[in-house]
This record gives sequence, C-alpha cells and structure tokens, in this order.
Amino acid sequence: MTATPVIVTLTPGGEALGRRLAEALGADLHARKPSGPVVAEVDAVAEHVRGVFLAGRPLIVVAAAGIVVRALASVLCDKWREPPVLAVAEDGSAVVPLLGGHHGANALATQIAALTKTTPAITTAGDLRLGLALDIAPEGWRLDPPGETKAVVAALLAGKPARISGAAPWLDALTAERVPGDGPVVLTVDDLPPLIWRRQRLILGVGCARGAAADDMIALAGRVLADNGFAPGEVAAIASLDLKADEAAVHALARHLDVPAWFFPAKVLEAEAPRLANPSDVVFAEVGCHGVAEGAALAAAGPGGALVVAKTKIATATAALATTGPTPRAGQGRGHLAVVGIGPGDAAWRTPEASRLVAEADELVGYGLYLDLLGPLAVGKPRHAFPLGGEEDRCRYALERAGEGARVALICSGDGGIYAMGALVMELVARGAGPGGVSAAARRAEIVHVPGVSALQAASARAGALLGHDFCAISLSDLLTPRDDIRRRLRAAADGDFVVALYNPVSRTRRTLLDEARETLLTARPAETPVLLASNLGRPEERLSRRTLATLRTEEVDMLTVVLIGSSQSQAVPVGDHAAGAAGAWLFTPRGYSRKGSGQ
Repeated sequence: MTATPVIVTLTPGGEALGRRLAEALGADLHARKPSGPVVAEVDAVAEHVRGVFLAGRPLIVVAAAGIVVRALASVLCDKWREPPVLAVAEDGSAVVPLLGGHHGANALATQIAALTKTTPAITTAGDLRLGLALDIAPEGWRLDPPGETKAVVAALLAGKPARISGAAPWLDALTAERVPGDGPVVLTVDDLPPLIWRRQRLILGVGCARGAAADDMIALAGRVLADNGFAPGEVAAIASLDLKADEAAVHALARHLDVPAWFFPAKVLEAEAPRLANPSDVVFAEVGCHGVAEGAALAAAGPGGALVVAKTKIATATAALATTGPTPRAGQGRGHLAVVGIGPGDAAWRTPEASRLVAEADELVGYGLYLDLLGPLAVGKPRHAFPLGGEEDRCRYALERAGEGARVALICSGDGGIYAMGALVMELVARGAGPGGVSAAARRAEIVHVPGVSALQAASARAGALLGHDFCAISLSDLLTPRDDIRRRLRAAADGDFVVALYNPVSRTRRTLLDEARETLLTARPAETPVLLASNLGRPEERLSRRTLATLRTEEVDMLTVVLIGSSQSQAVPVGDHAAGAAGAWLFTPRGYSRKGSGQ
C-alpha cells in the first residue's frame, strides 16, 4: 500500500477522531462541514466516497459500515484491484476492514485499533488463526507462481503438518518443521503443491531490432533463464535503452513476467562500458553505447550488481542477466498519455476505465472546468489547467510530460475523440520532429484514448431517441474550418436527410451561421421538424428545450448548447409529465420497423 490514505468524516464527532487518525497515519482528511482546515470538503457523501475509492486511495470512513457499503455497492467489480476500505465507529469503539483485507486493510485496522485501544474486527480466517496472510510476499520476494493459496491455508487451519525450507521470517507465526537454506523459500503442506517464494534479485537486460516479434523476445528470455538455472520469479525488472521504450516486444516480455520495464539513456548505459563482457563498436555507432542488453542490466542492478549471464543473441533480440546490488537503480518507465473523455462530468456517466486511468495518472491536464468536474477523483493530484484557446499548448505539454516518463491524463468533456483533444494529440505526433511537432521521446510514449458519453448521445437519450436513424455532426465554429466548408456540409446533410447535431452553434462574435444552417435544412425538411436544445447535460444546470426547425432562434442558444435537428422522419410524441425535460414530448427518429412489419 503506497497511496496516501484518505479519512472521510461526516459529523463533528467523527471529525475529531478523523483528525487524530490523520495525524497518526499521515492521511488526508476529507470532512463534511469541517470546523478547520481539511484537504477536501465533502458535499455529496456517496459520490465523494465512490470518487476516493475509484481513485484507488486507501479509504477510512468514520461512519456506520452500512453507509460505506451502500455508497460503494455499484462500483465493486474486481477484488484484485480494489484499495483497502475500512469503517470506523465515531467513538473509535469499532474498526472494521470491509474490503482489501490482504491489500492493507487488515494492517490499517490493526494500527487504528491500537490508537483507539480496541480490537480490530478482522474476519479473514488466515489472519485470525494463523497470524499472517500467505498471499502477501515481503518486499523483494515473490510468490512464484502467484497461484492458489486457499488450499494450503485450509490445510494449515485443519492442523495438517507443514515444512518450511529456507530463511522466511515472515512465516515465523506458522507451526512447521524448519529446514535451513539460502535458496527459495518453500512451504509444503500435506500432498498439496508447495508454495514457493523467490527473492527478486535479477535484472533482465534486453535489446531488439525495430519491430521484433514478442514471441521471439519471450522465448529468448525463457531460454536465458532456464539454461542458467534461474526461475522467472527471480526477475525484478526488464531494462533496456530508452530508444526501445516503444517496442511492443519489450513490453510484452514485461507483462509476461509481470515486472516493470525500465529504460535508460545511452549515456547511462555507456557508463557501464568497463563492466561489459561483449562491448561492440557497431552498437556504439548506432545508438551511442557499447552494449544495450548488458549495459541496461548492469545500470539497473546498480554499482554493487554483477553480470551473471553475458549477452545472448538471436536474429532480432539480445538478453543478459545481472544480479542486483544493495542499491539497484530504477530507470524511467515508458510514459503514458490517456486522452480521457469524462462525459458531461457527472461521475455516474463516467466509464470505469476513465475513472481508473485518472486514478492511475501522476498528473492531470485540461481545461480548468473539466478538471474541476472530476471532484474527489482529482484531489491531491498535480493539475495543469490551460485556458480555452490553449488547446495546442495543452496537448503538447501532455505529450512531452509523457515523454519524460510521467503517466498523464488529458481530460476532455464528452468524448475525447469528438471535437476534443484526441485528434490534436494524434496530429502533433503525426507532425514528427518537424515544425509544430513533438520530441522523439514524446512520440515513444504510450497513448490510449478512452471513450466518454458525448453531448449528442446525452441529448438524444434525455429526450428519447432522436439519433435513432442515420445522423451526422457538424461544428459551426469557423475558427479552424472555412465557412464555405461548413456550408457545403450543411447542404450535404440536408440532401441526405440526416439527423444533424450542431456543435459550437454560436459564439460572442459568430451569430449568423446557425440561422444559415436553419435555412439550409428548411429547404429539404418540414418546418415542424423537431429540434432539441440541450445545455449543461448531466450537470445541475442542465436545460432541455424543444423547438421546431422553423422556430429555432440564435438568441436562445449559447456555446454550451448542442442543437439536435431531426430528419424529415423525426417525430415529437407528447407524453405529459413523463418527459418533462424535453418540454412534454419524446423525440425520436424511426428506423423503418413499421415498413418491415407491414411487409413493404
């Protein structure tokens, strides 16, 4: 557990206890109606608790356990990724680890109980009766393979005899025969497969040709380990030259071994030249160091490390092994840029993937309003807000920070790929090192695009199904698109009888294009064609208004409004109070099922 815990309090009495715990645990305090300084104020309790949970922060709520359970019920899906969650009674008389017992909740509960002089309500059988959790390996060790510990725990609880070989102080609580040894730690119970803990003492240095096959790299690493008597669980990290940070084969190998991939600049690898077994002038001429696999292994192993397997080659890759010294050196990880669409901003409309990538980010970049909409998910994270009009600076900054090894989330309203930053990020990468492009390091960063609920989707859903048949989206902003191109697209939409979503319909100075759009569309569809004006979707200020194409007026539209204009087939169906947000009607565009049903 490395993230700073968050303590959430809801009452004055809970706040007093929360302050004590925050000081003792080094935790952040979030309080409802606080009496003094806090890291964050709590407004909507359930939403705030969910936000902290989705951010992956250890969560301690000074409140009834039921409040916590109900707040988190809708977002519980993966017990292997969830952070520790605890409920603490306001008077400190009860400390209940609810989730993530073996991810730190039980340890936190024990700490808190010692502070409040009570007994933690730990319910996991292994912790209670054995005094330890077998699936938690101490730092520097690894259970190999991670495997299944349940059967072994059950056998131990049933009193089966056990034997431990190797030095394993973390297993001292077990009643077992001890066999001394310096190798891996092996716990054997009855006739069950043994549990094996291995010391992670190896760095696997690799190099490869551009586009090397992942299977070849994995096979090479497996052969190097097996032929020299080492197990995969002994590998602590993969290391390579920073020019290889975007090589899929390197990252496939890291995933295969479930270890980090570290990258070093050529000058760091060249500093290891005196310790190389196979220095190469050819390699130096190509990349600026005399050896990639050996140099990277030694650089990561640190000054006290030693090369134990010299460079092994295949046609497209090289690999070498070094043992770590007392001070191994972590290289730079591959940078990561997530272009995250957060929908309208409401956490309920945000995808779990979007929340996860925001939580995993080292820093957040975006327009200030969009960063504010993240609520508790963003608390405590460095943020870099850029104004409207600073889109290119915003994207370039995010890419360059990712190029430096940071995990960056570029926050977009709606969907990042629809009139947002997704396309601009790709454009900057596509420009290469030329004018207006980004650095080579930035182009090596990993980029992912995370979909979000777009304004056109949200507007159509709020009012019914106006996008029920073929539709298109057109931005009326002429800052980046010539007006003649916008007019040509409007005429094509009219001729094609598409439902049309108009983005950026007006600005302070652009007041005529919406009127032109109305007149163009009126040439090809009825005056009574339904129109929906939707602004601030999914936010407290949400407003929906129904008009017809003939009554659409520029003066009642602003930049926060998306305008949906139906096709000639779209309909408005009055339904009284059932669609109050859509001014008393459902709006939809039929797909033609009535013709299918009638045999036409």
